[in-house]
Amino acid sequence: MTTLSDLGAHIKGAMTSAVTDVSVGVGELTLSVAADQIIPVLTYLRDDPRCKFTTLIDICGVDYPERGKRFDVVYHLLSMHLNQRVRVKIETDEQTAVASAVGVWPAADWFEREAFDMYGILFSGHPDLRRLLTDYGFQGYPLRKEFPLSGNVEVRYDPEQQRVVYEPVKLMQAYRNFDFLSPWEGIPAELPGDEKAGRPDQTG
Repeated sequence: MTTLSDLGAHIKGAMTSAVTDVSVGVGELTLSVAADQIIPVLTYLRDDPRCKFTTLIDICGVDYPERGKRFDVVYHLLSMHLNQRVRVKIETDEQTAVASAVGVWPAADWFEREAFDMYGILFSGHPDLRRLLTDYGFQGYPLRKEFPLSGNVEVRYDPEQQRVVYEPVKLMQAYRNFDFLSPWEGIPAELPGDEKAGRPDQTG
């Protein structure tokens, strides 16, 4: 059986200029790839007899806002023929589009739309790059590090206007009941009714 190190060396040897780094950690093979070479690398991983990564499991994004190229685009592939997995990573920024993998795996369609919707990552050559999970007219990208945890607007149905309305987020702290039993507040050391649990026996 081919080890992950041998497989990584084989891929690196075949795609020397495209694969910039190969690492094995926690039982996972990870390839760092030049962004402009992502489609040739993915095609090679799918078609090479020693790879046969014919199944695209996922495409996701990671945000590192302190970097010039703030996004990692991460592809997870599976070879059911060889019972192997591989992770492929590239770097990009907010303006530079990544070549769409839809031509290699049609399943990349909605994965890339999700990455665009959540991070604002652009994919050139995508057949229908538009938001997938958020509402029409949504502002911002929810999985970027600077996006507020509470969001920018809240949505509710207004019975008087008989339509959905968008309003700025309002946190009504004055109406919260701090009973210290809510999981948001944490559980106190001594619960009501347990007052006698820690007392020494009074019976003598």
